[in-house]
Amino acid sequence: MLLLQIVTDTATKIAAAVPATPPPSINLLDMIMKGGWVMVPIGFLSVVSIFLIIERYLTISKAAKVDTSFMNNIRSLLLDGKTDTALTMCRSTNSPIARMLEKGIKRLGHPIKDIESAVEDVGRLEIYKLEKNMAYLGIISGIAPMFGFVGTISGVIKIFYNISLADNISIGLIAGGLYEKMVTSAAGLVVGIIAHIGFHLLNAMVDRVSYQIESTAVDFIDLIQEPTK
Repeated sequence: MLLLQIVTDTATKIAAAVPATPPPSINLLDMIMKGGWVMVPIGFLSVVSIFLIIERYLTISKAAKVDTSFMNNIRSLLLDGKTDTALTMCRSTNSPIARMLEKGIKRLGHPIKDIESAVEDVGRLEIYKLEKNMAYLGIISGIAPMFGFVGTISGVIKIFYNISLADNISIGLIAGGLYEKMVTSAAGLVVGIIAHIGFHLLNAMVDRVSYQIESTAVDFIDLIQEPTK
């Protein structure tokens, strides 16, 4: 009996010293696959939103770069009466402000009201170009969480369906539905948050460019009313 007790105690100590096997981890791809078919439209919306954010950011950032020497050169040329040279400089510069000034210079000789109207029309058109496709980000920020909610409903339906087939309740039966429910909800919210943040940040960038355009338009109208040399 003493020998049996010693063997039992030794076996218990060895078992306690051996670390338990950790449960298998789940990677991101496996987690996404658990979300089911709803992850397909959510994934599509995520790709579209990231593409739009990057594309619009690069476009607006390029438009926001204002060369201070450009406006100074245009001012000097117009005051010297060199409208053709100023027009050529505007045509060779790819920016919303340059295209707006080009339109205004072409209208020189017309009444101030006509010039002002033409410049404002070009300014609005340039702002519209900067805002192109940004509305889709607003749509995605609204419908992505809805797709996540659809995944939640689908997961709950799957849980009750599995329970009805097995006629009992167990963790194994409800695990698949819970995976789909939680993964799709989280994915829909993440995509919606990204699109929402991107939409408002890009709008703030467009507002800054809009202010630059309006400020330049006012300076141009004041400039053409100054006497030339």
